[in-house]
Amino acid sequence: MNVGKGLVVLVLLCFSLTATAQTQLSTKSKKAIELYNEADNYRVRLQHTQAISLLEQAIDKDKNFAEAYYRLGLVYMTIKNYPTAISNFEKGLSLTDDSRKQKVYWFDLGEAYLITGKYDKAIEYLNSFIDAEKQNFQKAERARQLLNNANFAKANAEVRSAYKLKPLSDTVNSFAMQYFPVLTADQQALIFTRRLGTSGEHDEDIVISRKDKSGNWMTPESISENINSILNEGTCTISADGRKLIFTSCVGRQSLGSCDLYESVKIGDEWTVPVNLGPMVNSSEWESQPALSADGRTLYFVSDRRGGYGRRDIWVTTLDEQGRWTKARNLGAPVNSPYDEISPFIHANNRVLYFASKGHTGFGGYDIFYSERAGDSWTSPVNMGKPVNDYEDQFSFFITADGEKGYYSHEELTGSGTKSMLYEIAIPPDQQVKSKSNYVQGIVTDKLTKRPLRARIELFNLETNEREALVESDSITGQYLMVLTQGAEYALYVNKKDYLFTSSNFNYSESDDFEPIKMDFSLEKAAKGSSVVLKNIFFDTDKYDLKDKSITELQKIIRFLNENPLVRIEIGGHTDNVGNPAYNQQLSEKRALSVYNYLINNGINEDKLSWKGYGQVNPKSTNETEAGRQENRRIEFQIK
Repeated sequence: MNVGKGLVVLVLLCFSLTATAQTQLSTKSKKAIELYNEADNYRVRLQHTQAISLLEQAIDKDKNFAEAYYRLGLVYMTIKNYPTAISNFEKGLSLTDDSRKQKVYWFDLGEAYLITGKYDKAIEYLNSFIDAEKQNFQKAERARQLLNNANFAKANAEVRSAYKLKPLSDTVNSFAMQYFPVLTADQQALIFTRRLGTSGEHDEDIVISRKDKSGNWMTPESISENINSILNEGTCTISADGRKLIFTSCVGRQSLGSCDLYESVKIGDEWTVPVNLGPMVNSSEWESQPALSADGRTLYFVSDRRGGYGRRDIWVTTLDEQGRWTKARNLGAPVNSPYDEISPFIHANNRVLYFASKGHTGFGGYDIFYSERAGDSWTSPVNMGKPVNDYEDQFSFFITADGEKGYYSHEELTGSGTKSMLYEIAIPPDQQVKSKSNYVQGIVTDKLTKRPLRARIELFNLETNEREALVESDSITGQYLMVLTQGAEYALYVNKKDYLFTSSNFNYSESDDFEPIKMDFSLEKAAKGSSVVLKNIFFDTDKYDLKDKSITELQKIIRFLNENPLVRIEIGGHTDNVGNPAYNQQLSEKRALSVYNYLINNGINEDKLSWKGYGQVNPKSTNETEAGRQENRRIEFQIK
């Protein structure tokens, strides 16, 4: 996806509409008019150098040719040379006293001054235009939106000093342009798009930079020969575990439209050959700027297809249980507006969506906003403020899982044109996401052979009994990574066909301890004599009534038994050695019976089940420590 060219086209389309307002020319010079008309043929084809040359020649023929100054201003706006654009607009405005023509200048001068941060001048011209425009209601509404931006920017000009902003090192910012940064959850890999020049003809590739032992970013390199080609590979997104990549490609691959989204999966150390996401996601129009949820199962992206709120909108699709992308739907209001929304990013907590917009009130150009999930909808977008946003374009914002750092690309004008660089920003505590994310990672192996396994790892919210994430371990290395977010108690399950599932518990309902967790799992074949401890069966102290948050694990047992109809299991209750042995024996029996009864009452045949209390006679660990005693207080099931 050619970012610079894409934004230029948007600007050009907007300005070309205003140019049609000037129907009666101010010059009598036939040669000037001829050059003026010829220049416009180049202007609409984005051949800026030729258009500028011809318009300057037209002005040489008639120094008072107001419309030529106006169109020259349009061309300079298109190439983002705003000071020269303003100069030409002002000159053209000074040459006409026709209010019908003046209001055209007022609109474009208002926008140009807004883009350059001259808010008082922007307010002056936009107010003049709004007062004068009585017919073009759409353009008047756009002017009011720009005026709101100018007033907002003026009122919010103060920089939040707590933010610490810095460009990444020259090692990373080593290309003509670099943009759309994304990181893995462990913050050890930075992936972004680099372009070798500032025009659309220059090559775009996806590159990766890794941290060295000192925490410094190393020299970026091509992410994979299977992904990058002699053609352009554009904006990308990566799952939290760094093993699923979705990116944009516009030419040279089997596609449905002008730009499509493609998927590649990392198996071991190799990326697979990219596959088109297909007609449920891609259309005959333009798709780009993907953003994956942490587990890689929800995808946000930008498209200009029909059925949206504006020209470019944010859309969303999810993976179904068969691993197929569902039909994409428009994210709708209040995120999408009648104008453009681009570069979405969903935080690792799956609750906060960041994006860039021209349609919500901001500082001018593209500003970065965020919206929080509220059930099945989203809250009204909030502007990130300074220094993240200013009068120039900001987009492709990324927040680390722990909420402490942000990364984004910033475009700025240099003597040789537009320069796009990657920045890192330290986010002050009071501005950080409310629900930070940690992660657990490790390896899944066969308990007997020690060989790595490809397994499904599921994360359930124990309060809601809803699955919040699903990932798979690598089939070659057995590695997995699962994101954990503040605000809930979780059950984690590791599953593979023909194996017993195993589980773990993470209580992050009130936890502020967010150190990464290392946890390996060894799965046991589902054979006679094999057993598993049920980590998410809960009782109050000295009680045998099942707590509500046990339902997730109980339902997991039911699914296992239904998927393995020939298996018969025993539910075993165990205690530590604290207290009277007879009492412990009785408590273990009652707890095992509670689990047994739940399964029977929920459709499991009695022939598949038995139960037994073992009291304190079969400890798994020492009873000399609290941790050991806690491990001994358990419910197990064993295949009989």
